[in-house]
Amino acid sequence: MNYTHVDKPIRIGKSLEVKNRVVRPAHATNFGNGVMNERLINYHAARAAGGVALSIIEILSVHPSSPGTLRIYEDGMEEGYRALVEAVRPHGMKIFQQLWHAGHAAPRADGGPPWSASDVVNPRVNVVPIPMTKAMIDEIVDAYANTAALMEQWGMDGIDLHAAHSYLPHQFLSPNTNLREDDYGGSLENRCRFTIEILEAIRARVSPDFVVGVRVAPDETKGGVGPDELTKVVALLEERNLIDYVNISMGSYQAFAKIIGGMHEPAGYELATSVPVAKSTTLPTMVIGRFRTLEEADQVIRSGDADMVGMVRATIADPDLVKKSLDGNSEGVRPCIGCNQACAARPLGVVGCAVNPATGFEDTLSENLLARVQTARRILVVGAGPAGLEAARVAALRGHEVVLAEAQPDLGGSLKFAAMAPARQGFADILFWLEQEVYRLGVEVRLSTYLGIEDVREIGADKVIVATGAMPRYDGIQACNPGEPIEGFDLAHVVTSLDLFSMPAQEVMHAVVVDDLGHYEAAAAAELLVSRGTTVEFVTRHAAFAPLSEAAHMTEPALARLQRGDFTVHTRTRVKEITHEHVIVSPAHDYLFSNAPPERRLRADKVVFVSANRSNRELYDELCDLGMDVEVIGDAFAPRFLESAMREGRMAGANC
Repeated sequence: MNYTHVDKPIRIGKSLEVKNRVVRPAHATNFGNGVMNERLINYHAARAAGGVALSIIEILSVHPSSPGTLRIYEDGMEEGYRALVEAVRPHGMKIFQQLWHAGHAAPRADGGPPWSASDVVNPRVNVVPIPMTKAMIDEIVDAYANTAALMEQWGMDGIDLHAAHSYLPHQFLSPNTNLREDDYGGSLENRCRFTIEILEAIRARVSPDFVVGVRVAPDETKGGVGPDELTKVVALLEERNLIDYVNISMGSYQAFAKIIGGMHEPAGYELATSVPVAKSTTLPTMVIGRFRTLEEADQVIRSGDADMVGMVRATIADPDLVKKSLDGNSEGVRPCIGCNQACAARPLGVVGCAVNPATGFEDTLSENLLARVQTARRILVVGAGPAGLEAARVAALRGHEVVLAEAQPDLGGSLKFAAMAPARQGFADILFWLEQEVYRLGVEVRLSTYLGIEDVREIGADKVIVATGAMPRYDGIQACNPGEPIEGFDLAHVVTSLDLFSMPAQEVMHAVVVDDLGHYEAAAAAELLVSRGTTVEFVTRHAAFAPLSEAAHMTEPALARLQRGDFTVHTRTRVKEITHEHVIVSPAHDYLFSNAPPERRLRADKVVFVSANRSNRELYDELCDLGMDVEVIGDAFAPRFLESAMREGRMAGANC
């Protein structure tokens, strides 16, 4: 494939040449715990080695009033930055640092009120900020300039002023958050004054060759800074020669799901608001928007929509995306599926990846560290869900003779059912990639093959990896009252989400979906039913709809789609009984009632019960009793998420 446009150098500022058009815009990893450390350096160095031309390092807090994932005022920062520069330079990658102050978007570490343009509350922080005085403004402007000067001294190529996503400069720019009546509020010129003063102070402290750029974001919420007004903001900055490039994103804390669009969003979903801004300036421009392949990036540049394309999540999933694609191996690129489960939600507190276990562990789990074995072993992997597929793939990469046995007639396990849900087809992308990889590597795949002890013995493996997954419990137990199984749970019209996605479509007039987990599984079941015209009542013991998907930016988009149909949510509610025609529910906290708690009857032709699964460990336990070399991974070990299955599959395959 021809990547003529994306594989072309570009000059930014007076003299900086960037070798291609692929950029990694700033994104929080939390690896550094405030400082530039070895883990964060390894993370960026891996993407540099993979062909990325420019990385913008995650938010660097310029002032103690706004603690960030990196903080300029921590000890040891100079040594860390110089080590970063030394690590990426051999690969030809340029690096900018994003300068950041959260304003009202983050609470202060000392418990004090956040600083902002006005006393407008951030919807996700809910702490009233104090409007900044002129002395405060001058102090923050000086902090930005000091930080930029240090970045140049420490070897960075430029800075990226974060004036988007409801952070402090954006709070001054937006009429939604700037209610001031002084020189910093009211007219567009006044609302731009804070940003202009920051950039003027930076320009006064750095050399002419040091690149200075700005990140902006069209805000589609009512009263926000929309694309039309943002073009005027960019024009004001450009005509004053304050910036060398424009980095265009989307969203705000009032439209949070648009900042990191999930798999329901198409590639380039931000272009409708970004392109008008990009085409209004003569400066180099960057756009983002869930671009997954180098072909998609090339198309953006070929069409003249922008000069550079941001590919953060795609290069989290595969650090070598650029190199592989330019070398003619685009099929070998591990796809980003846009699930946001590990990168945005960060369940471990740091950025991860559902499909790439090496993210954040580049020094131990990278595929580039895998060495081929001198003596091949015969490896049996039982179960071809994500954990089993990854284990088989990695073991084959190392040169082992691998047999992959799957009881079902096709590969995928839980992945194939996840991909059946509306707006969740991205799961099919990683399944397809894993399938083609195991076949490409010569894994012996045995479908429709259920293995017992004697079957395993007959195969004669040196090691057995059990990845037999998990199944629904079918016990009607809810976590809020495990001693009281649901009466009527055994009725024929009560199914699990696995049953729902496995069975042919049926005409269902009224359904109740019971969510005992709080993850996306029940939401997916509800959406499938609503898409078929079913009236759905959603019952959850949690305080909100799918709360554990909120951090992955999935909850609000799912609700928006569901509410186009006949859909109702009942929070803090549990099921007491299921009859042939109704589901009887009561408050989840009914133990607090001295008398009988209030009950409601919800009409239901179908009941979908979503609760914790149970591991299929029987084969593993039996093999352990026989003293075999056996390992259990994925949901067979304990039911969890895709990232856990992939990580354990990677480690099992690597340790064969």
